[in-house]
Amino acid sequence: MSLEDKFIEVVKENEGIIFKITTVYTNNADDQKDLYQEIVIQLWTAFRRFRNEAKVSTWIYRIALNTAITRIRKEKRKGDQVPIDQAILNYTENTNPEFEERLKILYRSIEALQELDKGIILLFLEDKSHEEISKIIGLSVSNVGTRLSRIRKKIKSQIANEQ
Repeated sequence: MSLEDKFIEVVKENEGIIFKITTVYTNNADDQKDLYQEIVIQLWTAFRRFRNEAKVSTWIYRIALNTAITRIRKEKRKGDQVPIDQAILNYTENTNPEFEERLKILYRSIEALQELDKGIILLFLEDKSHEEISKIIGLSVSNVGTRLSRIRKKIKSQIANEQ
């Protein structure tokens, strides 16, 4: 199997990770596609250096989050905001209106977080351990725990204010 075939296989197996990150860090379908492409380019650039020292998903999360955060920082210099796409706020597999409303409030709360905190809470919601989040984000395990605690307090406060 060629290197290119291996890369395509890895991306296809983990495209859900890339999709989640592009969804959280963009505000429309065009930006999401652009970010997706940027992430795939960064993954391809780094693929030859991947040494299987970490899980593939950890490696992809790290590159994808770094690419998304870098892109946002560049856009902020231009003065752009990055809200969560309304299509995401309106989409849910559950047809329970109360659940949908609570989900919208949660997404609005996440949208208000700083870029790094968005990544941390996204990984937490994906049931990643503090250790895995630490490896992906590049922070110490204790710093991840502290940040998660603060993020949860912010989100709870914002949700309480909206209800």
